[in-house]
Amino acid sequence: MRVGILTIGNELISGRTQDTNTSHVARELNIQGWQVPILMSVDDDEAAIKTALDHILTQADAVIVTGGLGPTTDDKTTEAIARAYGLKLYRDEAILAKIKAIFDRYGLYWAPNNAKQADFPEGAEPIVNPVGTAWGFSLNVQGKLIAVLPGVPAEMKRMLSQGVLPVLRRTFPEAAQAVATRTLKLSGISEAEVDQRLADADLEGQGVAVGFYPHFPEIRVVLTVRKATDAEAQALLKSAVAQVISRLEHHIFAYDQETLEGTVAALLTERKLTLSIAESCTGGLVTDRLTDISGSSVFLERSAVTYSNLAKTELLGVPEETLREYGAVSEPTARLMAEGVRKLGHTDLGLSTTGVAGPTGGSEQKPVGTVFVALADGRETICRKYLFRWERRRVKVAASQAALTMLKRYLISILE
Repeated sequence: MRVGILTIGNELISGRTQDTNTSHVARELNIQGWQVPILMSVDDDEAAIKTALDHILTQADAVIVTGGLGPTTDDKTTEAIARAYGLKLYRDEAILAKIKAIFDRYGLYWAPNNAKQADFPEGAEPIVNPVGTAWGFSLNVQGKLIAVLPGVPAEMKRMLSQGVLPVLRRTFPEAAQAVATRTLKLSGISEAEVDQRLADADLEGQGVAVGFYPHFPEIRVVLTVRKATDAEAQALLKSAVAQVISRLEHHIFAYDQETLEGTVAALLTERKLTLSIAESCTGGLVTDRLTDISGSSVFLERSAVTYSNLAKTELLGVPEETLREYGAVSEPTARLMAEGVRKLGHTDLGLSTTGVAGPTGGSEQKPVGTVFVALADGRETICRKYLFRWERRRVKVAASQAALTMLKRYLISILE
């Protein structure tokens, strides 16, 4: 089956908003084993929308449209599709009541134009929006399927998986396949090296599609298998995953929807260990990632952003002599920061980061991107030096990834 993608919005055409919907939809369609022959973006203009739909449907069996379902005057997608195919609009009173109930629940101001989010072309099948107010719809036109979703990525993603993919399978049953997929998330290795290490496995030759998707600071390796039956697909996928693990296990930190911080949180909770964190160059980013995990209060006792030398001395007990002799960005300072925050928080573990994020502050001995990460457990303190080559924000993100990776590996080692 061939499925085109059309994104609509003045903000996309002007470049004010990045189009992430196209890549997500294309990825999900390819996982299903369906071809994506064409991608298009147009502004909020009825003529442009009709022209794009006509063109796409000459090359595809179906089209997924995102954007233009809101309440404002520039949201013209529903009306444009109705006019393009000579269909009348109808207002679904039951859906309108559900939309109004959301406004009432959250005490939001109700403007009359919000009601247009309950309007659909005649013959359309509404697609529920579980996280917003703009419902989507699917429409069969001359043997082709048009599926329309809001442009808000969080809403679109939920509606695509829960509403559109089932409709596509139902509409085109002859295209159905058993699909099994697994995502392996890696860090601390380049895409080229991943490819090289997997070359001898010849996964493609076994019928396994392999995709590499850089998603800084990680690389995602997506394995997809399509077979006649689910049992066949799952068996081949299991074998393929084992082959990847055998070659890249040291760099794999999570699978599918798992995250590095989620894995660390689960390990800390399982071992009933508490943690305190001292951050300098990362400015609280390590803590931010861990506190994104629900229940992090079980293990995270405290965190300190000790950015200045004075803060490192007053809060963590790093001697002024150490800072003068070795500098704030050094292994001795990183070790003392981890030990100091552990004592300060009376926790099992202390984690620290210190570095030169740039673009200023570097030197020949400590160039921009130099980072030290340390972990103390009361018996020993481990420390590692990194040299990252990116701009300031990416250095901070990479440093937080390195800190969480160090913590994860430590926790796994004491569990074994």
